[in-house]
Amino acid sequence: MKWPGVFLLCSAAAFAQQENLVALKAARLFDGKASSLTAPGLVVVSGSRIVQVGGMPPASAKVIDLGDATLLPVFMDAHTHLSFNAQEFTPAGRSIAQGRTTAEFTLQAAENARKTLLAGFTTVRDLGASDYIDVGLRNAIQRGLTAGPRILSAVRGLGTAGGHCDPTTGYRPGFLPEPGPQQGVANSPDEFRAAVRYMVKAGADVIKVCATGGVLSLNNDVDSSQLTQAELNALVDESHAKGRKAAAHAHGDEGARRAILAGIDSIEHGSFLKEETLDLMKQRGTRFVPTLHALDSIMEGLKQGVQMDPRNVAKARKAGDSVMATFRRAVEKGVVIAFGTDAGVGAHGTNAREFRLMVQAGMPPIQALKSATSVDAELFGIAAETGTLESGKLADIVAVPGDPLADITSTERVFFVMKEGVIHRNDRK
Repeated sequence: MKWPGVFLLCSAAAFAQQENLVALKAARLFDGKASSLTAPGLVVVSGSRIVQVGGMPPASAKVIDLGDATLLPVFMDAHTHLSFNAQEFTPAGRSIAQGRTTAEFTLQAAENARKTLLAGFTTVRDLGASDYIDVGLRNAIQRGLTAGPRILSAVRGLGTAGGHCDPTTGYRPGFLPEPGPQQGVANSPDEFRAAVRYMVKAGADVIKVCATGGVLSLNNDVDSSQLTQAELNALVDESHAKGRKAAAHAHGDEGARRAILAGIDSIEHGSFLKEETLDLMKQRGTRFVPTLHALDSIMEGLKQGVQMDPRNVAKARKAGDSVMATFRRAVEKGVVIAFGTDAGVGAHGTNAREFRLMVQAGMPPIQALKSATSVDAELFGIAAETGTLESGKLADIVAVPGDPLADITSTERVFFVMKEGVIHRNDRK
């Protein structure tokens, strides 16, 4: 006796679903995994999900024809700092930043998130912030309080005393309170385990560690190792035990090698990686996130007369002289390269410039596109939900003008952005 009612309810639900279909049409489509584009491009969306790729649009669908364009999965960025801004790394900028409140930084981070979303990036990893801004922003976006990408938060980068991730590095002893594991500074395997546990407790989706020196910290060290093998082993083991992937900031070769041997999931920057270390990365499947945009932005700023601490200038020049050659070797060797920019060092919303730099350095355009879609999705652990245009996955879709394989800079001119079926940008309405 109940079957007719159930049938009517199911029929009504199916009818409603058909009535709410949206079909996106364009001249071409890249699905995130193929080695070529398909033509023409069609993606049909119902609610927050993709229900059809290719073929003819259903008769009941609302058709949005984007013309001479390419539909792609939305882009991802494996290395951002949404609460940072490039000008804060100048001496004057550091001074101004010290007078700003957490509320101001949070509002600025929300604006940076909006710019990132409108540039076509709907998922990012935020690899270090202060005052839990990244966690609060992630949660606010999830609740619909503000527009922005999905955020995988690290809370804070972890490091050793006096290292790149020590927020008191460069200041005289006693000027600032000495940080401990809850502030991201640890000095033994047990302390690094404690630091990981605290970051997870505070809301971390991913763990970030500074395995070597860096460019923008206030010291003279860019490539030396900053954790022992035992410390890195403990950090990675604890991260994985808590179900979190771990990313290592590592310009220097020895620090990167230790991180790889510990089982790190990705190496960020990698300016001075040697042949043997790249081979080890390929063997172990460690992802390489080169962040070419960051050093390119610093060098461009210096050309334009931006004033920076002389120590930062020297380290930037040293890393800049090496990173492009390292990237080319990684491409030639077949190391899996994920897309990340270190946005916050470069301007937010210009993330897609990384595509141009990757292609200029020898990466095939199709591989560059994969790096920001299916490769990043695998690295983030979200490939079952997004990263490719497939039926059943989230309706995360962007469109760029023309053919990005013929002109990779078209990725810098995103004009359509859909996140989970919601259109956030459409310049061709």
